[in-house]
Amino acid sequence: MKKKDKIDCCFLIPNNAKKSYQKLSETYSAIEPPTWALLLAQSIRSIGFESSIIDANAENLSEDEISNKIKNISPGLICFVVYGQNVNAGTTNMSGAINLSTFLKKKNIDSKICLIGSHVQALPVETLKKEKSIDFAFTNEGVYALRNVLKLKSFNSNSLKKIKGIVYRDRENVVLNPPEKVVPTDRMDLDLPGYAWDLLPFKKKPLDLYRAPMWHAEYDFNKRTPYASLQTSLGCMFKCNFCMINLINRNDSDEIGVASNYSNMRFWSPDFIIKEFDKLISMGVKTIRIVDEMFLLNPKYYIPLCEKLAERNKDDSLRIWSYSRIDTVKRPEILNLVRKAGIKWLALGIESGDKSIRLEVSKGKFEDVDVKKVINKVHEADINVMANYIYGLPGDTEETIKKTFELSLDLCTTGWNTYAAMALPGSQLYKEALEKNYDLPKNYEGYSFHSYETLPLPTETLSAAEVIKFRDNNFIKYHNHKPFLEKIEKKFGKIAAENILKMAQIRLKRKILGDQL
Repeated sequence: MKKKDKIDCCFLIPNNAKKSYQKLSETYSAIEPPTWALLLAQSIRSIGFESSIIDANAENLSEDEISNKIKNISPGLICFVVYGQNVNAGTTNMSGAINLSTFLKKKNIDSKICLIGSHVQALPVETLKKEKSIDFAFTNEGVYALRNVLKLKSFNSNSLKKIKGIVYRDRENVVLNPPEKVVPTDRMDLDLPGYAWDLLPFKKKPLDLYRAPMWHAEYDFNKRTPYASLQTSLGCMFKCNFCMINLINRNDSDEIGVASNYSNMRFWSPDFIIKEFDKLISMGVKTIRIVDEMFLLNPKYYIPLCEKLAERNKDDSLRIWSYSRIDTVKRPEILNLVRKAGIKWLALGIESGDKSIRLEVSKGKFEDVDVKKVINKVHEADINVMANYIYGLPGDTEETIKKTFELSLDLCTTGWNTYAAMALPGSQLYKEALEKNYDLPKNYEGYSFHSYETLPLPTETLSAAEVIKFRDNNFIKYHNHKPFLEKIEKKFGKIAAENILKMAQIRLKRKILGDQL
């Protein structure tokens, strides 16, 4: 057998779906392409380094299978990329990463092990003190820091002390280096030059190991794959206290990072992004997620991109979804263009049916709008809505949660999702929870909204158990709601409605509710 070229960096995606999603992981949860691993792999390839991707989540690999793959390619560096189906899942997926990195250390793998992801961006020093199997980690998006690490002749502490944007272990000490800059907008096309799609595993055709969320596929199993996701921008300009997405922009050396301190958005050019869409379309991928937190925010970027997508969607075969906020979706002419571009779903953060709570969590930057009027405009443009709500935000009571649920029934969107407010590391809620001495999850799985170990925040009048019980009960109620099911059947067919009813039969078990596994 011909000896393979040396791999400088192997990006490793851990598998933690079963612990995070319980029985939903078997059929209903999505399997997301590892967006950041793809971006980083292409970035280092563009300056001459060889990379590979092992996606244990997509291939459902055992620890021994992963170990054998690593021994076969013998990379100089193993980089765990620990985000998730949404960026908030970064802490949850730390469990799989640490279990696997500990296993690889015991196997005496020669490669150095590093980590990039939202949890270590939030808590760099604490993470390395706790997790002895990680040699070093990146404190923001890591693009320039990773390039500089790979240029080193060795990865010892004498070399690593020169690298900005990392935290590393020097014998018994953990050292947090000064921050590294993130890629500015005028360098995005050059220093993050696309996705290493060719490095992903597949069964019969590209991206067939990945599957879209059920709702994105119109509740049809046959439309879930092949599936891809990509970004047109990075970061967010808003400072919502429950969110930690802006940790990728981190530019300080505080031991506890708070995402609202790093609000910033950067964009690839529309001409550059359309080339990535063209690659996916040429591979037969039509079901695509735009990962940006705020896709419909800056018309300078999204309008020309939507116009280019509309040219490629004459047959209306694209099935794209993107995020927005209810206060940024207003103009009918924009919604019509969005629909022509193949964006058939908008995931909208409604958060709460109570206006004062909405304004508080967004630090006053949430424009007061008539939610029902906005949703009607989106529906009139023939765009489906995945409505996102949060129970247990500061100020929530049993009455306000009831108000939020009644609003969701009234809106009757074709997608419904509710989270329990969580003190996610990196969010303002996490820092406030520490200050108030709230009980926080004792393990990584506890930060998952769907896991057995989940431990959301209490409010002034509701316990964590009450909040999660409201969430779980209302999930079942909504997906059995007759007007909703009638709407689904009319739009997507009888099988889609039947699939929803089957999904709603799965009850998540919760430790704080006294369930036994």
